[in-house]
Amino acid sequence: MKSESESVEGLEPIEEVEAAGLIPTPRPVKTGVRLNVRGRSIYLRGLKLPPRGVWRWLAILGPGLIATSAGNDAGGIATYSSAGAKFGYQLIWVMVLLIISFAVVQEMCSRLGAATGRGLLDLIRERFGVDWTLFAIGIIIIANGGVTITEFVGIGAATELLGISRYISVPIAAAALWYLVIFGSYARVEKIFLLMTLVFFSYPIAAIMAKPDWNAVAQGTFVPTIRFEPEFIFILVGLLGTTLTPYIQVFQQSSIVERGASRKRYGQERLDSYFGSAFSNLMSISMIIATAATLYLAGHHEIDSAADAARALEPVAGASAMTLFAVGLLGASLLAGGVLPLATSYAISEAFGIPKGVNLDYRRGKVFFGLFTAFIVLGATAALIPGIPIFPLLVGIQVLNGVLLPIILVFILILINDERLMAALRNGPVNNTLGWVTVVLITAAVIVMFGAEGYSLLAGP
Repeated sequence: MKSESESVEGLEPIEEVEAAGLIPTPRPVKTGVRLNVRGRSIYLRGLKLPPRGVWRWLAILGPGLIATSAGNDAGGIATYSSAGAKFGYQLIWVMVLLIISFAVVQEMCSRLGAATGRGLLDLIRERFGVDWTLFAIGIIIIANGGVTITEFVGIGAATELLGISRYISVPIAAAALWYLVIFGSYARVEKIFLLMTLVFFSYPIAAIMAKPDWNAVAQGTFVPTIRFEPEFIFILVGLLGTTLTPYIQVFQQSSIVERGASRKRYGQERLDSYFGSAFSNLMSISMIIATAATLYLAGHHEIDSAADAARALEPVAGASAMTLFAVGLLGASLLAGGVLPLATSYAISEAFGIPKGVNLDYRRGKVFFGLFTAFIVLGATAALIPGIPIFPLLVGIQVLNGVLLPIILVFILILINDERLMAALRNGPVNNTLGWVTVVLITAAVIVMFGAEGYSLLAGP
């Protein structure tokens, strides 16, 4: 019969405890809370403290950075490269001024979404009625449909620089983007889109490696140059259209709504809009500097393909120039290739009161996901047409966006000043002045472009 000390666990002889080795390290208890709801025990997991320090600021970034960076897409790269190749540093001042206009417009869209909890087309339908809504949705479909095609054209052009046929890369990219949205949550899609924005750092690298004349860069930045020539005005309108692209405003407002931004905690979204606008335009300026320092000085003023733009950097940047250009073009096209069909699906769904959102299941969101799928298929199919003129198409679509842009901006400015919708978040005098000045200047540029083109046709060769 064992003694009492031997039978009670925990009072074993010390020799036996030492022979057994150290006591295993206990497993950490997971953070969470267990609740009883109607007799059922529920464990809430994943409770986390809010981020601090630099992570707190990074957590703010989201729809603003994604939307504005998507503007530096295939068409944007083609337009900025053409601006640098044709006119050197002369158009940098336009991009500097557009930082202000871009930030103001994107912030207004973000504020509209946070204040109302509704997308842009949803508000247009309620405020202006069915006829104006159909007019607005027609503009969005024309603009976005053309740009969606250019994104997949850009994917094909980028992968061909890397030695991969567009007939392989475009279908794979389309399938990957489709899978990401159809089977992902909004939070996951947002994180992946944010990671894609990292590719834009390749452009400042290319600009520095090109060793530009910084005095000439400063002159192009602070001394405005206006040339009343059809080609100059055409590129100028293209810069406006590719920077303040209508789909960017639609996507940002709808994303703010889906993210769940509230009227009371709106400050973070404002910072996201301002940072995204500044970041995007600085990357655009880098593209102009890189091509101006190489193509323009070398007398290579016409860019007909992605290879032209990439190979022209080789004498200065070495063999890495083509890879840098291809990686930047691919990442930019992938980002916009996902954002554009989403923005268009948001817009059409809002216009007709259809449930929308990445977080919907397929049963409730079949129309929304069906629209997204249709635009992905359209873009990818059109991009595989043999002999498509890549760079002229890319630049031409951005000019079309510039022509349509003032109409969307007028809708935004009327809505943002509606006291019934916005209350204390409606526009102040400064934002109104900057917004309407932007509309007037873009409209004037479009009128001058058409006038110059008409005069050129009447004058003949």
